[in-house]
Amino acid sequence: MDFYGFYTGKIFDAYEFLGAHCENGSVVFRTFAPSASKVSVIGEFNGWQEYDMYKVHDGNFWECRIENAEPGMMYKYRIYSNAGYSVEHCDPYGFGMELRPNSASIIRDGNTYSFQDKQWMAKRSDGKNSPLNIYEVHFGSFRKPSDKANEWYNYEEMADIFIPYLKENGYNYLEIMPLNEYPCDESWGYQSTGFFSPTSRYGTADQLKAFVDACHQNGIGVIMDFVPVHFAIDAYGLANYDGTALYEYPHMAVGVSEWGSCNFMHSRGEVRSFLQSSANYWLKEFHMDGLRMDAISRAIYWQGAPERGVNPNAVEFLKYMNAGLKKLHPTALLTAEDSTSYPGVTRPVAEGGLGFDYKWDMGWMNDTLNYFRTAPEYRKENYHKLTFSMMYYYDDRFLLPLSHDEVVHGKATILQKMYGDYEEKFPQARAFYMYMYAHPGKKLNFMGNEIGQFREWDEKREQDWSLLDYPAHQAFHKFMVDLNHIYATHPALSEKDYDTEGFKWIDCHQEEKCIYALERVSAKERIVAIFNFSNEEQKDYRFQVANAKKLQLLLASDSVMYGGKAKQETANIKPENEEFVLDLMPYSAQYYVIK
Repeated sequence: MDFYGFYTGKIFDAYEFLGAHCENGSVVFRTFAPSASKVSVIGEFNGWQEYDMYKVHDGNFWECRIENAEPGMMYKYRIYSNAGYSVEHCDPYGFGMELRPNSASIIRDGNTYSFQDKQWMAKRSDGKNSPLNIYEVHFGSFRKPSDKANEWYNYEEMADIFIPYLKENGYNYLEIMPLNEYPCDESWGYQSTGFFSPTSRYGTADQLKAFVDACHQNGIGVIMDFVPVHFAIDAYGLANYDGTALYEYPHMAVGVSEWGSCNFMHSRGEVRSFLQSSANYWLKEFHMDGLRMDAISRAIYWQGAPERGVNPNAVEFLKYMNAGLKKLHPTALLTAEDSTSYPGVTRPVAEGGLGFDYKWDMGWMNDTLNYFRTAPEYRKENYHKLTFSMMYYYDDRFLLPLSHDEVVHGKATILQKMYGDYEEKFPQARAFYMYMYAHPGKKLNFMGNEIGQFREWDEKREQDWSLLDYPAHQAFHKFMVDLNHIYATHPALSEKDYDTEGFKWIDCHQEEKCIYALERVSAKERIVAIFNFSNEEQKDYRFQVANAKKLQLLLASDSVMYGGKAKQETANIKPENEEFVLDLMPYSAQYYVIK
């Protein structure tokens, strides 16, 4: 290992030196604990008795070799502080861990699995000029083998469940909430104790690799949530690892996050090397196709509050990590969850930006959902909530998210958010999704949204698949499948997402009628999208489309087969005196290909 690089926060491969490594029939254990007075390994291989480690390099690293240690065996480090007490810790660089509430690390041999996804890895792209339709999931609650909260399918079993569903439904990327090890189910993985350990809830590291491999062989990319801002407070984890605040801030004012977890101290090179190595580990060793980085606003600003100022060390960390990851993995997707207006989040680091590929458009999400919560009679007053996003859209490369955060904690599900009673919600949700897919920006939808889930997501229960026994939900699901496949096969909806030539408003001044019309453009195709978000039929709506001889219907949200009430759908519309004329049903949307 490059020790100078480790201390200065420059390396991405610290896990190749630190941790437990199988070598020639034995295992070498190494940990970084500069303030410890003594460190021992305890584990199954020595009856959980102390096996003393010795100092190496500059005395801040501890090492030992144990001959009878084998892959699959559990171990911990017993670390003695200078104050004389000891704490048993899992390995910060451990490659496996026990299921909570147990906390031992598990020896894993990282060289036993052989990927068969060479073709996928060779053709993988960052998706900027192509469809990127992401299905976000919590791994353990998509499907469950029983009603018991603590029973899950393993990684390999889920490949047989996920892959056919994703292909049938038209999603080409899967985004998984954190798969690092974590102690509290309710944290969903966002408060980690194992930054190099795939959670044992769903199996082993090799089983996770097999899952990713299977996805790739079926044309599906896999993105994983990554948490570079904070970690779990559990005493066996990173907190006070060597008897001091080694990974976290020593001061409570900035050391504890709003979730009660410990904030990483990004000014320390050792911490930066730890996090950079973890990010690289998932991309390199597991062939992950990208990382969605959580709570980036809490790294940019002290405690996520702009009024407290920018955290310059954390910002520099993000820049260096992203630039390094893109150099190592040019086609991996790096996405920021950031709700602030901090400039240049997706600008290249060389141009002064943070170097992310995409940024979640939280403003679009909030404005749009608030609009659809609003009663139709008040929508004219809120008309420009739907046009405002294009005022700032080209400032960054945005991704449109309808994530897990929008369907929990009393916020209601996407379908439930729509104004009105049960019958009124479905046509609005169909029109809403067509607006989302016509709007520039890559797409992300959380599991259950596509079947019209009414119950808020609960990590202990699988999705309410029985809803598909009901005609309204069955029709809504068919609509979502068709919309996804149209998005995947019509380049006008994705090819020029970040090019100003790819989008234009045809009509965005129908405040009284709540009508919107826009055009999407690719090199070989043009699509017009028309929306009526009022609860009244709008007759004889007239609009012009440049250089259009006719409009060919591509998708209508109010089609009878989707549960709508369209009287008659006209497949082709020709202009009358250079104007196209349409009757728009209440809460409806239509896509037309321009001929």
